[in-house]
Amino acid sequence: MTSIARLTLLTLVLGLSACTVHRPSAPTGPTIPPSGPTTQPYPPATPGKPIPATKPRPSTSATFAPPPGGRSHWDGQMGVYVLDNQPNTFYRQRTYYRWDNGWSRSISPNGPWEETDIHGVPPGLGKQFE
Repeated sequence: MTSIARLTLLTLVLGLSACTVHRPSAPTGPTIPPSGPTTQPYPPATPGKPIPATKPRPSTSATFAPPPGGRSHWDGQMGVYVLDNQPNTFYRQRTYYRWDNGWSRSISPNGPWEETDIHGVPPGLGKQFE
């Protein structure tokens, strides 16, 4: 019984070792093209022509709700919504911020405005107007 087990084990080891050494031959039949999307190389950059951005910037934040009413867009660098129809007016977390040679804030885009310092505005916004 022991000799049969040894012979079986030896055959199994030799058979498996042949699989690791065996190199498959080149395919003889037609090849199937990949089913995934193909990638095309980018056209060469030409001087004076800007390369279009691959992703548009988001118009809203995933974290902060947009201001009620008026038109605005999210500025991720400053971390606030920028009001489109009021210059230097921003919004984040139910508070409007305005830059007019100094900072002021309000709960409405039309005021009343109270003065504040740099510590009263979101950090990214304060850095933009230093």
